[in-house]
Amino acid sequence: MSLADTVSTAARNAWALTFGTGIGAPEPTPSTVLSDAPHRELRRYDGAADGDPAVLLVPPLAAPAFCFDLSPEQSLARFLLESGRAPYLVDYGDITFDDRRMGFEDWIDDILPEAIRQVSADRGGQPVDLVGWSIGGVLALLTAAADPTLPIRSITAVGAPLSYNHMVGVRELRALARLDGGRTATAAIRAVGGVSAQLTRIAYRATAWDRELKRPFFIASNLTDTATLEKMQTIDRFQNSLPGYPGRFYNQLWGRFMLNNDIGKGVVRFGDREIALADVTVPVLLVGGPTDAITAAAAVEHGTVTLTGAPEVRYETAPGSHLGILIARDATWTYLDKFLRDVV
Repeated sequence: MSLADTVSTAARNAWALTFGTGIGAPEPTPSTVLSDAPHRELRRYDGAADGDPAVLLVPPLAAPAFCFDLSPEQSLARFLLESGRAPYLVDYGDITFDDRRMGFEDWIDDILPEAIRQVSADRGGQPVDLVGWSIGGVLALLTAAADPTLPIRSITAVGAPLSYNHMVGVRELRALARLDGGRTATAAIRAVGGVSAQLTRIAYRATAWDRELKRPFFIASNLTDTATLEKMQTIDRFQNSLPGYPGRFYNQLWGRFMLNNDIGKGVVRFGDREIALADVTVPVLLVGGPTDAITAAAAVEHGTVTLTGAPEVRYETAPGSHLGILIARDATWTYLDKFLRDVV
């Protein structure tokens, strides 16, 4: 690249980042909306053949559903299409104060079972492979445990916290909660109706504080590298789109998971009801990240202890951040492809 081209590219990128609309527009994989009811929009990605097996992508709360389709190069949905599968996506949409009474049961007993049955029906009654990221993986496992009659063939959980005893910062939170039994935090969340999108975004950025500190230097060092800046903008769009948690859901997460570690003990209690991970009876793939600052790899691996009813539980590791392990083509995607091919 000549000096003139270098200066021109740097100036154009600097303008786009500072005054323009950014570098690179989103390029979502084409899809068709099958149903659009609130908090359960179901999409089928276009391009699969009639006989291709169904895969339902299950996002977590507090993350946009396009986490599975960030860009053409960082799209698990496209990868699944290219490897001869029919990917579907359930999208919960925005979470507002009006949704404050929604809890885990809404997903486990209603939203996800309905999506699974719809996907199966759309593929002529085939069983469905579930792929969940973060809390989405936990929801997928609890849904399968709660109703073994659902047409589920396998479950893959990427970065799913399956023991809060292994989660960074939880020990300190428990120490603070002992002062009042956790009641202050519970009351605060109930009063405001949940965890806002703004707070979620701040907390997510805090887990990668070094990235935020290095951001100005990173941009200056890569002003002529449009492709690198485009990837940075993709992550920025993801972070800027993080939704919040409903109040009841987060209080259950706080009380049953963080404080009591129900999920780590293998039996989650919602009121008088118990859901045991041992009741998952399909093959499971778990993927953890040794450098994941949100879900420790050991918290994911703990599922090999609690998922005792599954005919097979594989555990693999992938490099990168919490989001990075989801888009790790040479690790997570390779493990997933082999796992799905091996499932009988």
